[in-house]
Amino acid sequence: MLSFTQRELVNFFREQVKLEEEVVRSINQVMETITNPVVKGVLRGVSFDSLKHASIYKAAIQLSSVTPALTEDEYNQLKAAMEKHIENEEEIIEHLKQAIDKTENDKIRFLLESIASDENRHHELLQKIM
Repeated sequence: MLSFTQRELVNFFREQVKLEEEVVRSINQVMETITNPVVKGVLRGVSFDSLKHASIYKAAIQLSSVTPALTEDEYNQLKAAMEKHIENEEEIIEHLKQAIDKTENDKIRFLLESIASDENRHHELLQKIM
């Protein structure tokens, strides 16, 4: 199995940040010319995901170097926020499941399932952070 050197890994993260930010710029340009609200909403979601990915890559760059430990206050604030977010995500996921089950329109169901997929990933990520 091949593995990254630390420098290669950081360079990989930097390149990914550039690519994700380019996706955001490109999508934002296209959205200026689109009037269809569904397409615009989906593109906006992809753009937000790309912003999120760029932010995560930037955090990974920081993790590749020395990361300062959380203070006790920071930890307590993070724990309280994560517990609340996890609780909210569970409620959102349950509402989405119910809506998907009741939705007959395939296009709407597809959009709801896409959101549910993101929410499930968010939920899993938040639980790992905890």
